[in-house]
Amino acid sequence: MKKDLLLPEPGSLHTASSTWSRRDILRAGGAAAIAGLGGALAAGNAWSAGSPQKVTFAWSAVAFCLSPVVVAQEKGFFEKNGLQVELLNWGGSTDQLLEALATGKADVGVGLIHRWLKPLESGFDVKVVGSAHGGCLRMLGVKEAGVSDWKQLKGKIIGVSDINSPAKNFFGIHLAKRGVDIEKDVQWRVYPADLLDVAVKKGEVQAIADGDPNLFLIEKRNQGVFTEIGNNATGEYKDKICCITGARGDFVRNNKPAAAAVVRSIIQASEFVAENPNEAAKLYAKYSPKIPVEDLRALLTNLTYHNHPTGSVLRDEVEYFARDFHTAGVLKKSTDPVRFANHVTVDVLA
Repeated sequence: MKKDLLLPEPGSLHTASSTWSRRDILRAGGAAAIAGLGGALAAGNAWSAGSPQKVTFAWSAVAFCLSPVVVAQEKGFFEKNGLQVELLNWGGSTDQLLEALATGKADVGVGLIHRWLKPLESGFDVKVVGSAHGGCLRMLGVKEAGVSDWKQLKGKIIGVSDINSPAKNFFGIHLAKRGVDIEKDVQWRVYPADLLDVAVKKGEVQAIADGDPNLFLIEKRNQGVFTEIGNNATGEYKDKICCITGARGDFVRNNKPAAAAVVRSIIQASEFVAENPNEAAKLYAKYSPKIPVEDLRALLTNLTYHNHPTGSVLRDEVEYFARDFHTAGVLKKSTDPVRFANHVTVDVLA
């Protein structure tokens, strides 16, 4: 029986049993993906025999889920694939990041697909070329408010960090799929991300939706207050991507080997994170000094780093997300999800 997206699998997402079972499930897929890339990996090694290709990689250092970027740099995956990468810590909006890519201020970048689709619809010359992992968005209900299930959200107020945040978009779309009018049946109220629990304590919201590590830290300092309503690593999205790799259009068209080398590097680094979460946490810790390494390890273990499709599978997943966004009215009525996915995705490993 297919599980409801907004109902957690047996046990919390943060229990050891559910964590390891999800990793075990995806391990075979990850290994198959790496095996399937055998020819492309060999081609990359041959290409890397020349001078290193300089690449500027834009990312957000505050997003722990992007630890494969750090791993690729620190463990030499970029170098092994013939790249000399400059990491650009991007603190601006997704629109600004995509503009930076389109105008050549950066060659490649990485971020949440839930943030990228609408700006890409606007015409940025940026192509989706790879992916890093799945999971990282969650919704928590407040126990005292009687919210432990999505069916109890009607008439309630949900706290979010941004009215267009990935969590708001993701859960809004899927509440709508279940017959909830997300404009009338629930309210969305914006607070600074690290103050969402303050809003709970004031009784101003009955549920909160955001990404980790913020929700992880909120739960940690408010033991027993929340129950998980849902996350994007269960149900119909348990095998779907979350963070994607994009590159500016002319970089893909004129330097496909370098774009392919970036994709290979992130895949290899993502597999490393999946198999070595403790070491990955230690590498990433310098970017997140306020979060203990053991907490970072737990967070990294919860994500699906074995899930990083490329080629036609990636294109199909972009179309899947585009259909959801189209149905919810986030994308324009005139946008064809199939044509959109065909336009914005490129198989650089082909």
